[in-house]
Amino acid sequence: MAFRGWKWLLLLGRQNSLAKVWRSRRGGLSLCWRRCCHWSTGKPLDPEVRAFLEENTEVTNSGHLTPEIRLRLLTPRCRFWREKPDLWPYGDPFWAIYWPGGQALSRYILDNPHVVKGRSVLDLGSGCGATAIAAVMSGASHVLANDIDPIAGMAMILNCELNHLNPFPITIKNIINSEAGNWDLIVLGDMFYDEQLADGLHHWLQKCIRIHQTEVLIGDPGRHQFLSHSIRSQLHKVIEYSLPEYTRQENHGLTSSIVWSYQPSNSLDDS
Repeated sequence: MAFRGWKWLLLLGRQNSLAKVWRSRRGGLSLCWRRCCHWSTGKPLDPEVRAFLEENTEVTNSGHLTPEIRLRLLTPRCRFWREKPDLWPYGDPFWAIYWPGGQALSRYILDNPHVVKGRSVLDLGSGCGATAIAAVMSGASHVLANDIDPIAGMAMILNCELNHLNPFPITIKNIINSEAGNWDLIVLGDMFYDEQLADGLHHWLQKCIRIHQTEVLIGDPGRHQFLSHSIRSQLHKVIEYSLPEYTRQENHGLTSSIVWSYQPSNSLDDS
């Protein structure tokens, strides 16, 4: 099965297994996970993993909304675009796809640097790290990228190198349902693919806004799971971008992606 078909499975079905991981990792991490739950500037990558990622991804800045940012992604020229998914030695590589919601967030931040300049930013479900990179490029005072996949964390460090940036801190754990962090801005893209996960996000983001007056921006191309969730009634459309042809082809007909501002009602229950 080519990766193009594999990606479709990720979009439609395997995302459910990832959602279960997000929901289950609320505490009690294994020793292995605790050892790699946080990277800071200067921490070396495992040379074997680095070599594998460099060999099996392509550096590209084309076909996406942010040509300013170079990323290591899986493309049609990569071996695993054609190989059977089971031959990939790590977890499903969601991070190796530059999803439309993340593209829209990154484009918006690059075009509007005042949104992040001098502010602390959490990039939740960071994946390839593009939105975190856009925040650094645009002058954020502090950026933390979060993803539950340790390979995503390693890929983010490689992507920082590609863009001549010092790696930002990366946390590899599920922070949803944890204490609300004191962030000026939280950004998240393409995270509303499972109802239970979306419910958890909704509740946790409310807490962050209530306690710390955090601003929240969400990127999503308008998938059914997102538009049909109750959070939709509390979103304000900021901007809509037409997706490049390559991204349209790889996302099965999605033609645009939107940045939303999350503005929950004060009357919502935070219990």
